[in-house]
Amino acid sequence: MGEEKPKPLGIWPAVKPFANGGASGMLATCVIQPVDMIKVRIQLGQGSGLHVVKSMLREEGVGAFYKGLSAGLLRQATYTTARLGTFRVITNKAIEANEGKPLPLYQKALCGLTAGAIGACIGSPADLALIRMQADATLPVAQRRNYTNAFHALYRIIADEGVLALWKGAGPTVVRAMALNMGMLASYDQSVEFFKGNLGFSETSTVIGASAVSGFFASACSLPFDYVKTQIQKMQPDANGKYPYTGSIDCTMKTLRAGGPFKFYTGFPVYCVRIAPHVMMTWIFLSQIQKAEKSIGL
Repeated sequence: MGEEKPKPLGIWPAVKPFANGGASGMLATCVIQPVDMIKVRIQLGQGSGLHVVKSMLREEGVGAFYKGLSAGLLRQATYTTARLGTFRVITNKAIEANEGKPLPLYQKALCGLTAGAIGACIGSPADLALIRMQADATLPVAQRRNYTNAFHALYRIIADEGVLALWKGAGPTVVRAMALNMGMLASYDQSVEFFKGNLGFSETSTVIGASAVSGFFASACSLPFDYVKTQIQKMQPDANGKYPYTGSIDCTMKTLRAGGPFKFYTGFPVYCVRIAPHVMMTWIFLSQIQKAEKSIGL
């Protein structure tokens, strides 16, 4: 009879799902950042994806595609650390309460909604900094904030607008995160069970297939909320100090009147190209991190 491997001691078992989640999200962001920048520019009305790419290369250079990377990494270190860690902790507790049986889809969805809300509340300041840094070059020179990095952006927001301004647009951010994570997290666990249990896929095929399904549902559920969130976070006051929207509901109604429901899907192809690969790579990186930990007994 083989010897049982010793269980990890200390706080690592409790910290591991959070640390692994944050690390996988940060690695995925390093790859996806240029596509995310293009998506934001399209939503801000700068034209098609091809036009945005040509314009950025001509006017700002290659470095423009990585503007806001520090804020993106900070966002993953807060938001993804919290949401993936929370989701795994909640689902593990729910499985224990269910006598070790797999959870039904609706319970996975509830766990995803909860994890998304918690992660978004924690990651909202970094998300605001990211949106502002990415949108800065689209503003008139006199209105540009010229943040140098994520921490400079956070400092300036606090100094100029107050601490609570860090959560400007937090309402739509949380709602969007709940929709995205309901689609992403619940569909991934459900797909893993289906591909492995019903179709007999190998571990690698299961991770790739489930991550693709997860990316699709994350994109389909979240784009309308992402559009409203972006509009709220990048708005500037007019000459009289009045903002174009009073909140997310006002933004939603004005957008519906101006462009109809399909206006919320502005930049949909690029959004899918950005969201789905990021989701897929997050899961793939997470799987590789977990494999590495197992190989060294963590």
